[in-house]
Amino acid sequence: MVMPTKGSTVLAPERAKTKPPKMFKVVLFNDDYTTMEFVIEVLMRFFSFNLERAQQIMLKVHNEGAAVCGVYSRDVAESKINLVAKFAKQHGHPLRCGMEEI
Repeated sequence: MVMPTKGSTVLAPERAKTKPPKMFKVVLFNDDYTTMEFVIEVLMRFFSFNLERAQQIMLKVHNEGAAVCGVYSRDVAESKINLVAKFAKQHGHPLRCGMEEI
């Protein structure tokens, strides 16, 4: 073990300041082809909403053109978007989902 000598400069360890991760809103967009029932299924399956809340969000998408489905870190938001896109494509729907930084 090396002992510091008189007059040496020993730097105190610097504490790393961690910031919380950036958060992103996942947004579902309206289209003229995806059924309301399918949007409800997506909201329940991928965003864990109960039936009543899924219906409310679906109506907001339908009436306003888009609605926020949740707020997540970048990785989780991208994963949800990819899962929704794949599921919609498998079922022949053009449903779009995107994300916006908060």
